[in-house]
This record gives sequence, C-alpha cells and structure tokens, in this order.
Amino acid sequence: MTQLEEIYKNYFKHVYLYIYSLSGNKHIAEDITSETFMKAISSIDSFKGDCDIRVWLCKIARNTYYSYLRKNKKLVSMDFIPVPEKDIDIEKEICILEESKKIQKVLLNLNEPYREVFILRVFGELSFKQIASIFGKSENWACVTYHRAKNKIKERLEC
Repeated sequence: MTQLEEIYKNYFKHVYLYIYSLSGNKHIAEDITSETFMKAISSIDSFKGDCDIRVWLCKIARNTYYSYLRKNKKLVSMDFIPVPEKDIDIEKEICILEESKKIQKVLLNLNEPYREVFILRVFGELSFKQIASIFGKSENWACVTYHRAKNKIKERLEC
C-alpha cells in the first residue's frame, strides 16, 4: 500500500464526517471529501509536517467547502429519508430520525466558531491542540470554545 493510499484509508472517515457535519448533506460531503483528497494528493509536497496530517486535511476540506458555498450561494437541505428495511421498528426509527434532525438543526444554527469547534472535536475527533492549530488560537481557547458550544447545544435541545 502506498503512503497516499494509507492516508486516504486512515483519514477519509474523519474528513467525511467533518464536512457532513458542516453541510448536513451526505452528497455534498462525499463530493467535498473526494475533492479534498484530490487537492491533498496534488499538494502533498507542500505538506511540511509541522502539524498533524488530519489537521492539514481538515484545513483543505474546510477551504474546499467554503469555496463550494461561495460558488453555489445556497445550502442544500437534508430531506432524504431512507426506505425502511423489513423487520425495522418504524416508530423507533421515526423517533431517532426526528431527534437527529433536531440535533442537526441546532448544530447548523450554532454560531461560529462554536459550531465548527464542536464538529471538529466530536465528529473529527481532533484534540484541542489540533483544533487550536486550525484556528491559529491557543489550546485553552479551543477547550473553552468547545465547552461553551456544548452548553449552548444542551440549552437549545432542552427548549
């Protein structure tokens, strides 16, 4: 396995979940993730190794996503409901889907940088040090921002 294949295998999930959390759309997340890895492959020589490769990939993904938004000027909502399989408790699935939509709505309406810090920490599984590196801030800033985001999410979900 080449080094690039290993990077793709190890970090695809992190980048995809990060973009999916930002966009709320799995098709957009797939496209942006693919584009992210294409950009990373073409510019791997410029990676200096002064940060974790996952941080570098998330920076590329973030910039690619924001470029996509500028080009398209709108967000596509996620109204896709999968076709249920046999032997599935429909009521339970509907409750889970409703709760997921509620959480997603709260996340999408959370102000920056709270939303992005929360997404990087929870879905991207980045450390506070790595998050701080992305924003060019201190590790303490990342930690405080994450905890404030978590509290805001709890407050909005309780309403």
